[in-house]
Amino acid sequence: MSARFSIPHLLSVRPAGGGDLALLVENGPDHLIGRRWDGTDRAGVSEVLPFPVSLDAILSPDGAWVVDLDDDGGSEVGGLVARSVDGGVVVPLTPDLGPYVLRGLGASADGSTLVATVVDASGFHVVVIPMAPWGSARRVFSSPDEAWWGRVSADGSLVVVDTTDHNPGVRRPAATVVDVTSAEVVAVLDDMPLGPVRSVCFSREPGDPRLLVSTERSGFARPCIWDPRTGERTDFDLETFDGEVFALDWHPRDGAVLAVHVDGGVHRLVRCDEATRSATVTAEGLGSVVEPDVAATHDRIATSYFRSDGSVAVVSSTWAEPRRVSRLDRDGRLVELIPPARVPAGHRLTSVLVGSRDGTLAQLWFGRPAGEARGTVLEVHGGPNLAAVDAYSPWAQEWLDAGFAYGSLNYRGSVTFGRAFREGFWGCASDRELEDIEAAVQWMRGQGLADPATSFITGESYGGHLTLLAMGRLPGVFAGGLAHIAMADWNAAWDDMNPALQRAWAGFLGGSPKEVPDVWAERSAVNFVERVIGSVWLNQGTRDTRTPATQAQRYVDRLRDCGGDVLIDWFDAGHGVIGLRSAGESFARMFELAERSLRGERWSDALG
Repeated sequence: MSARFSIPHLLSVRPAGGGDLALLVENGPDHLIGRRWDGTDRAGVSEVLPFPVSLDAILSPDGAWVVDLDDDGGSEVGGLVARSVDGGVVVPLTPDLGPYVLRGLGASADGSTLVATVVDASGFHVVVIPMAPWGSARRVFSSPDEAWWGRVSADGSLVVVDTTDHNPGVRRPAATVVDVTSAEVVAVLDDMPLGPVRSVCFSREPGDPRLLVSTERSGFARPCIWDPRTGERTDFDLETFDGEVFALDWHPRDGAVLAVHVDGGVHRLVRCDEATRSATVTAEGLGSVVEPDVAATHDRIATSYFRSDGSVAVVSSTWAEPRRVSRLDRDGRLVELIPPARVPAGHRLTSVLVGSRDGTLAQLWFGRPAGEARGTVLEVHGGPNLAAVDAYSPWAQEWLDAGFAYGSLNYRGSVTFGRAFREGFWGCASDRELEDIEAAVQWMRGQGLADPATSFITGESYGGHLTLLAMGRLPGVFAGGLAHIAMADWNAAWDDMNPALQRAWAGFLGGSPKEVPDVWAERSAVNFVERVIGSVWLNQGTRDTRTPATQAQRYVDRLRDCGGDVLIDWFDAGHGVIGLRSAGESFARMFELAERSLRGERWSDALG
């Protein structure tokens, strides 16, 4: 196994409340490793937690507890528990609630209140829980429509949640603020029809009810500070910036907002001044400084943020190098606090824009191997409301080391490229995404690459769906499709999906399978197996409630019945492999299959 799949590296930094204490999450050999970090220097990165964590986990502001979802090995359906950092005490936090999916988790800066956004068959709910000594969970908001990422004010008196009940089934949220004591709505901020409003964070000062939110009145993200008690708002229009200026954090004492300017996929860290409503670029050339994840418990896998003294904790990464944490002082000095893991030297990727069929520009990360390319791999991310950013990928590096050209595409549906691009796949049966995939292939062919006989497409989750769909709807473009945790048969998956996913996809597609059967059928790869002429591999989790096992097996059976070359591997987990060892085994399998194609051999003949 390559050294890249044996060296733990930093995935996420989650600040605890309003202080400098943080939970670090690393990708370990067999599970995710948690570390309690005091936020100061390298010496503080020494306290390893004696139990595995997930990317959902948070650390209490006093550093004494880790709150995480207990989901029976990765099903994403379960209940919250609090564990003392020594692992000696485990407290179930919602014993009176049935199993649920988590779509938001946070704690007030004063350490008094935990807030969780949970989803069950009856809808979306925000619950508050008194923190240690732990009290009973109390519901303060419910809706049958999508409502995500409940956040709590510094003193625990208010919560905000991104709601869609003003426009059910359409993911253009409003910021709804609720009084914790009375459970009554205090105010709603909605910029419709100009654009949605998403909450970012409350002021970290107790007694200050103001919120940092993200607006899109211009079609692109901009910061805004809003007082739900008075209705007063401070908008940062930032007309001199093209593309998105995506709000990350706020330091009210300094009147400063931290944001990232994203233009063509490239990140620049920006400091906005509340008094002048102007912005200054404070750091660039660092790679990515945030990685959005608009499909999980937290809206970011990793993000840069303000420290208590007003300096910035810059959490950055590149395709070639794992995440590091640096302190950006007010004078612009950058001091490394946590160095990146020492992995083998890697390849940097370049951002290019490729023109799709209708002239839309899609952003592609692209890299060449050192010598002549033996083949080409195109990766498509999951989501769809995620983004491929300039962040470390062992898989990308291994493909490049093995002599393959590599591309990672931000197709329509990706975030940080404006509202029109993010919503560009709405109402389509994946037509726009496939057009963008074709555009990326055409661009790479213009570079002398992407020969159909040596080209492969890969992705996980929604990217796995696009991988399988491309094999059927773009026959002859790729020699093989390498699909992880893929949705292959949307109709068959409906009953086994968790409730959060059912509501999301019914919104994206305009209804349930019974309401719009043609739309669901057109985006189901199982209905195009007769057209598949390349080889297909599926890598599926037995406990997955996003892309359930039954629908994956149905695709494999149908493709085999048509004489197709298909292989499926199973792993005992949920929506994704856990740990570097499993990731390394997955890559080894993909590389083995790509080599078989180059030798003219069938994948289905490979040993299981």
